Amino acid sequence: VAKKQHCKPKAGEIAYHKGDILTVRNGEYRARHNATGEEGLVSGSKLREREALRIDPKLSLMPWFHGKISGPQAVGKLKPVEDGLFLVRESVRHPGDFVLCLCFSQKVFHYRVIFKDNKLSIDNKQFFYNLIDMIEFYSRNQGALATLLLKPKKKEGTKSAETKLLKSGWLLDLSKLTLGETIGEGEFGGTLIILFILEKMLYFILFMFYFCAFLRDVCEGMEHLESKKLLHRDLAGRNILVSEDTVAKVSDFGLAKVSSTATDNSKLPVKWTAPEALKNTKFSAQSDVWSYGVLLWEIFSYGRQPYPKIVEVRERVDQGYRMEPPDECPPDVYSIMTSCWETEPKRRPSFHKLRERLEKEPHLTCV
Repeated sequence: VAKKQHCKPKAGEIAYHKGDILTVRNGEYRARHNATGEEGLVSGSKLREREALRIDPKLSLMPWFHGKISGPQAVGKLKPVEDGLFLVRESVRHPGDFVLCLCFSQKVFHYRVIFKDNKLSIDNKQFFYNLIDMIEFYSRNQGALATLLLKPKKKEGTKSAETKLLKSGWLLDLSKLTLGETIGEGEFGGTLIILFILEKMLYFILFMFYFCAFLRDVCEGMEHLESKKLLHRDLAGRNILVSEDTVAKVSDFGLAKVSSTATDNSKLPVKWTAPEALKNTKFSAQSDVWSYGVLLWEIFSYGRQPYPKIVEVRERVDQGYRMEPPDECPPDVYSIMTSCWETEPKRRPSFHKLRERLEKEPHLTCV
């Protein structure tokens, strides 16, 4: 960002005004003006780093961020065109700038993200401190866009944990299961007799591997949401994506909210939802922490369904019941789980504290 104006450039230099954005091409001496495209010499002492981008969150955690790709590449990724389908890319022509690509009425609209006064904007009316705040806003408000942001185009290479494990042979193929008669019904629907057709060997059911790194990855993602005062409300193993480099990423924000209350809890995942959220529809970062504790149990039980053999989960939890530790689960890891399941939300640790504790636990530094 230019700190001062330079309206009378010498030969080989470029002109710019205070606040203009320039991309440094060669050390501190050559740069390109992002607005005019002009290239030339410039003094590094007359520029400062763009603050809003320097403190921008880890965009690699966001499934809608595709990195540095061109406009035509973005159009190709957004096929077939679907109203509300979108992605965010870093500009190829203007490195450091971002573009929101949005599908509507069989077209792809490219909205350049403007940097002004250390904030980001599309229309110079609504300003944001980072891209995640912007995407959250336009998911609920159309504003200057052609339509709401309805469906993120997930970056290629990001796969569901279940898909990855199925292909690698660590998860049962559902085609090898035969559903029998219903033997009972409860809060979560009917229970079926399931026959596993054995072919050559017995497969062990494992939901996740590399769990040490996964726990920290998920905790870091939730810590970021916590810092933005965003609530996920559906944190569970089924909503964790795994990239090709085995980085776990929090996904599926279908129940995510900024507010701490909800009017309908009929679709809430009871086994993963904190008791105060089920009872009073009061959600908080601490209710997400409760869900994180259940996720820990999922991982260390190798993907077992929480609260096994218990039908009336909600009533049992209200009475003080907490799940036993999975087999071979380290005691200090189970201690983390139970701290997430404190009845009083204020007694549960924050995701920031959880991350610090995970980094200190010897059992969780193996990856």
